[in-house]
Amino acid sequence: MITKTQLEVIQIIFEKLNKTTIRWAFTGSTNMALQGLMVTPNDIDIQTDEEGAYKIAELFSEYVDEPVHFWDSEIMKSHYGKLNINGIQVEIMGAVQKKLEDGSYEEPVILGKHYMTVVYIKMKLPVLDLEYERDAYQILGRTEKVEKLNKYLGY
Repeated sequence: MITKTQLEVIQIIFEKLNKTTIRWAFTGSTNMALQGLMVTPNDIDIQTDEEGAYKIAELFSEYVDEPVHFWDSEIMKSHYGKLNINGIQVEIMGAVQKKLEDGSYEEPVILGKHYMTVVYIKMKLPVLDLEYERDAYQILGRTEKVEKLNKYLGY
């Protein structure tokens, strides 16, 4: 469930990014909530390409908590940064690559393959399809989210 403050931040993000050519989408728990799952996000996640990550940080420069930079972990790498808008953490992830079982990384995610829009409080918001989210959580070992998505998707 999206909180009132989260909704205000979503509106701020949407109003600013909707005026650009940046290809972006809400992802993670925010995406799941926007598409009707009964989850309350802890933060707001935005996925884009490498260039988009830096452009988003520039557009929201007054909110930057952690500048966008190349980041990698044991399970994922991306161009990553954090914003803080009205007390809500917003994570920016560009050119996301998840680590595969063989130790290699997948090609950077191309949003066009998984991109769709949902109407939420009169806003046509870009999101990623929930099957992509389920597959991503599977790779990341997030079984609780995979189970929740499988149930919601009827698997």
